[in-house]
Amino acid sequence: MHSDREATRRWLIDIQHHVAMAQGFVAHMGYDAFKDDNLRLYAVVRCLEIVSEASRRLPDALKARNPTIDWRAMAGAGNIYRHDYEDVTAHRVWRTLTLSLPSLLDAVTRELAGLGEL
Repeated sequence: MHSDREATRRWLIDIQHHVAMAQGFVAHMGYDAFKDDNLRLYAVVRCLEIVSEASRRLPDALKARNPTIDWRAMAGAGNIYRHDYEDVTAHRVWRTLTLSLPSLLDAVTRELAGLGEL
């Protein structure tokens, strides 16, 4: 059985990995190219679904240490991607990529550094 610390580390690594993948999918692209590229849009949305789910599992104390991250919206976004998919627009996904993910990645990197080696 995994310890809470090991589980937290795994979820943070999942977030870090999928944020990096999403960013990599759109590297060197502008919004106009992205909005017309269904393959990349779907790939990024899948990454965001995983980020959302992993964020739900993080401990409340970790979230409290990072109050600038809108954890509630992140968790709720997964429901939109899965259930209210008609509300998923390229514009919303692009805004998440460019406005929300960089600060999330910074917070995750800090938290992983704080956990150190297991």
